[in-house]
Amino acid sequence: MRKPVIIGVGLTPVGEHWRLALRDLAVEALLNAMEDAGVDKVDSLYVGNMASGSFVEQENLGALIADWAGLGNIPAVKVEAACASGGAAVQEGVKAVMSGLEDVVAVVGVEKMTDAWPSDATRYLAYAADAEWELFHGVSFVALNALAMRLYMKEYGYTEEDLALFAVNAHANGAKNPYAMFKKPITVETVMKSPYVADPLKLFDASPIADGAAAVIITTEEKAKEFVDKAKMVEVAGMGRAIDTINLANREDLLILKAAKVAAERAYKMAGISVNDIDFFEVHDAFTVMAALSLESIGAAERGKGAMLAKEGQIAIDGDYPI
Repeated sequence: MRKPVIIGVGLTPVGEHWRLALRDLAVEALLNAMEDAGVDKVDSLYVGNMASGSFVEQENLGALIADWAGLGNIPAVKVEAACASGGAAVQEGVKAVMSGLEDVVAVVGVEKMTDAWPSDATRYLAYAADAEWELFHGVSFVALNALAMRLYMKEYGYTEEDLALFAVNAHANGAKNPYAMFKKPITVETVMKSPYVADPLKLFDASPIADGAAAVIITTEEKAKEFVDKAKMVEVAGMGRAIDTINLANREDLLILKAAKVAAERAYKMAGISVNDIDFFEVHDAFTVMAALSLESIGAAERGKGAMLAKEGQIAIDGDYPI
């Protein structure tokens, strides 16, 4: 099996890009990644996107972006896996390289969300839930995460202030990131004074809707030598992907993200490492409670101890489990 490496990256700032279309954001990130990698063509394109059909009434993103970037008649497809769409697209690109089917592939993750009214955005995102058993009854992801947060606090004795620490940490990171949408640090008091969107979930417990794109160029370790020095190659050591029941009512345990647990175990096994070997974590933190549950599900914290890592400062950039 061929060893996959990343040799180029491209990013756009995340924010409200009213003057840019989805294709503009995607192509900017893609061409930046290609320039960074020193390549002028790729064998295929994988586009990670969750809801372009709803947000901007545009599907067939693979063809759209490849055409707009001038990549010619390459195979290009959109990969959709709800909030994991970007990661799923990367995995498809890596598998194509590892299999020998393709030598150099591009992967782009892009979302264009701010053109929608907030109420519409909430509905569009909920399309990733069970339409017949959840969405039909008016359930949104905001509501589902509020229920999860309430259950987590009741089960383990945490407070809203405890979970607010995940938001404080995220904004502290954003203050140091030129690509971030928000560049001002906040405090627990900031979170607590923000309005409730679904009790006990407050505005600052939630991530904003935004526009932005990121891209990577993936190839084999051998092929990469044609473009970059070895020091620039980033090995894709391990990957994992899994699902759980889409309907939360059918899940074995609402406080364990089984898909994340299984996916992490698969990635650790492929890489030949354990969670203790990880230097930093990029967990799913659309809502603060999800960050706590993610840490527990991937083995970084014992059950019920995810929020404790935040209280102890362990998720800070200089902590043992930096997010």
